Amino acid sequence: MILSTGSYIINDTLMKLATEGLPPYEVLFLRGAAATLWGIPMLFVLGYGRQFPLLVEKRVLTRNLFETAAILAYVVALANMQIADSTALGQVTPLLVLLGASLLFGERIGGLRMALIGVGFAGALMIAQPTMQGISVYALLALANAALSAARDLTGRRVAAEIPGMIVAISAVLVVLVGAGFAHLATERWIMPSAHHLLLMAGAGFFLIFGHFFIFMAYRVGPTGVVAPFYYCFTVWAVISGLLVFGQFPNALAVVGILLVVASGLTIVLLDGRRRRLAIVA
Repeated sequence: MILSTGSYIINDTLMKLATEGLPPYEVLFLRGAAATLWGIPMLFVLGYGRQFPLLVEKRVLTRNLFETAAILAYVVALANMQIADSTALGQVTPLLVLLGASLLFGERIGGLRMALIGVGFAGALMIAQPTMQGISVYALLALANAALSAARDLTGRRVAAEIPGMIVAISAVLVVLVGAGFAHLATERWIMPSAHHLLLMAGAGFFLIFGHFFIFMAYRVGPTGVVAPFYYCFTVWAVISGLLVFGQFPNALAVVGILLVVASGLTIVLLDGRRRRLAIVA
């Protein structure tokens, strides 16, 4: 999950740089095209060429339709509200994933772990520092992104174990590419991208693949209660990106928030490790 959130932030950073000269859905489409050019050869190199039909397997496709709806909602919200507000609303995702895992899969979360997740959520809010100037349709879209992302991750848990994670990741790239293409044609005017834009999209597409791959594998192999809190690392990576790329240094409140996010995640890992050692001894 840490690798996934880091990959997504690199992708988002490159996309943000590209949207300075291009409309958002066109950027999404170009990113998807670049990711496809990276991803299809990668499937052959990994020996998955004969498994191409799994790209549209029912549960894989369902997961990635949720992904497409989430990113389309997020882009519109991000373009029309402060980034701190949209980021803060997105932090609802891991809580919804945990609730869904408990209700749908019968996973036991435990009071202490829920409390630590709440600490991570509070830390993420301290980093994002939203103003929340009323609830608008764009705020509702940001909440829809959180709900759809949770649905994506819960649906991903139902994907058959024999379907490779990279197949799921490339399928997500292709489904979002199609969705972004339709959204662009319906709402935007094409602007010819420069070589600089294309280079940014090549990098974004590369890291997008690994963002999709690592988040799917995290929920496939790890207990939801352990994995979900590390979604908050997204906010930590965002602060690092702001510092290194945009020259935005976090204030004291954001620094405290980062410490809370890290402490929450590490404590959950330590608790899980202790539980497993006790189980072995027993």
